[in-house]
Amino acid sequence: MNEYIIKNGKKLRCGFTTGTCAAAAATASVQMLLTGEVVDRVSVKLPKDIFLDIDVKEQKIETTKASCCVKKESGDDPDVTNGILIYAHVSLNNTGEINIEGGKGVGRVTQKGLDCPVGGPAINSVPRKMITENVLAVLKSYECENGANILIEVPEGEEIAKKTFNPQIGIVGGISIIGTTGIVEPMSEKALVDSLKVEMNVIKAKGYDKLLAFPGNYAERFIDEKLKINGENSLKFSNYLGEVLDYATLLDFKEVLIVGHIGKMVKVAGGMMNTHSNNGDFRMEIFACYAGLYGAGKEVIKEILDCVTTEGVLEILIRENILKEVISKISERALFYINKKVDNKLKTSLIIYSNEQGLLNSN
Repeated sequence: MNEYIIKNGKKLRCGFTTGTCAAAAATASVQMLLTGEVVDRVSVKLPKDIFLDIDVKEQKIETTKASCCVKKESGDDPDVTNGILIYAHVSLNNTGEINIEGGKGVGRVTQKGLDCPVGGPAINSVPRKMITENVLAVLKSYECENGANILIEVPEGEEIAKKTFNPQIGIVGGISIIGTTGIVEPMSEKALVDSLKVEMNVIKAKGYDKLLAFPGNYAERFIDEKLKINGENSLKFSNYLGEVLDYATLLDFKEVLIVGHIGKMVKVAGGMMNTHSNNGDFRMEIFACYAGLYGAGKEVIKEILDCVTTEGVLEILIRENILKEVISKISERALFYINKKVDNKLKTSLIIYSNEQGLLNSN
C-alpha cells in the first residue's frame, strides 16, 4: 500500500492487518462465486470508512464454492505475520446469515477475557464485522438474498503463532485474525499497549486480583531464579508501566507487584512512566542527587555523572557506603509516582534488583 507515517524523522510504509487480509479474501471469493469470473484485485471497506484496494492470489472457482488468498503486508512494521497467506473459502447458504469460522492455522480460544468466545476461533470482533459488511455489500450489489459460509485459513499459522504471545494468553493452534483499524502502523505503540491490555484481561478473567508486572526478559529471569514467584498472573510490560497501571486500575486489580532493574526503576523515581530512552535519560542525575543528599562530595557526584551504566554507579555507592540509603530513596520516590498514577486505588509493591548486586530493596 502507499500509506506512510513519519516517525522519528523517518518515512515509514504502513501495511494492513490480518483482519483486512481475511476480509479481502472473503470479499473476492464471494464475488467470484456470484460472477464465475476470476478477481485479481478487490476493494475493501475498513472500519473508518476508508477503502483499500488489495491484490488477491490463488483464485479457485467451483460450482458451489470459491476461494482465494491475500498476502499479508506489514509495511515497515517488524511483524512475524508479514508475507504469510490468508485464505478464505466461501459457499452460499439459504439462511441469509454470514457465518465465519476458522480453519487450519487460525487459533482457538481457551481462556476467558479475550475478544472471542472460549472454544471459538481467534477472529476478533472488528475483523468479523469487516468480513460481514464487505461480503453483504457484494451480495447486495448482485441482488443476492443468500447468506455466506466463510472459512478462514492460514497454512503457516500454527508455526508462526509460536513466535507470538498467543500461547501465553490462551490461544492455541494458530494466529489471531486481528486489527482495529485495518491498517498496520509501523512500530505502533498502540498495538503493543493493546496487546498488554489483552493479556491483562485474560489474567483478570482467570480470577487473579494481583498482578506481577516486570519490564522484560532480564527481570523475568530474576523472578524465576531468585524470587520464584512467576505465574499465570505475570505480565511483561516493556516500557509501558504507566499504561499498565492505568488499565490495572480500570480492571479493578487489588494489588500490583512491580519487579524491575535499577536502570528502569530509577527513571520511575523521576516520574517517568514510559521508560524508553527516546523519552529521556536522567538516571545519573537522580543517582547524583541522592548520593549528595547522603553525604557524597563533589568528586563522587562528578564520578557518578560520568558513569555510563547504573551497575557502575552501584559500585561507587557501595564504595562510599551509601548504597542502602540511595536505593531506599529511589524506591520511595518510585512508589510515590506509581501510587500517584493509580490514585492510591490499589496496593502497590516494588522490588528493585541489579544484575551484579542482586536484590537491592525490600519493599
